Amino acid sequence: IEAPLLDGSRFSLADMRGKVVVVNVWATWCGPCRAEMPALEAFYQAHRDQGLVVLAISADDRSDIDQVRAAMHDFTYPAAMAQDSKISGYGRLWRVPLTFVIDRDGVLRRDGFKAAPTIDAAALDQDVLPLLQP
Repeated sequence: IEAPLLDGSRFSLADMRGKVVVVNVWATWCGPCRAEMPALEAFYQAHRDQGLVVLAISADDRSDIDQVRAAMHDFTYPAAMAQDSKISGYGRLWRVPLTFVIDRDGVLRRDGFKAAPTIDAAALDQDVLPLLQP
């Protein structure tokens, strides 16, 4: 994953080696996506000092960037637009929400297509928390 972020910086999954990365593919028009974002934020705030990175990738059209920015206003984790990103190795991102988890060694541990379609606090605790342990 290579992505220009909404704040003007860049994200590179290759640069995240040694961190646990949660990639959440979402859209402003997706109710279940919007419902899981507060849990992602709370988990990020609680564990970012342990090496957790959360990246939101919006499946919205590039023309809807203002709505994406507005939706991300209350969240501190970074976001990017899928249309502007280089995403390979995850399959065709044709549905939302999708959440992938990549461990500190760069190994995909939660495949968004094979896991439950949404993620919540319990799933984050189960799927991500063990990967954060030293």
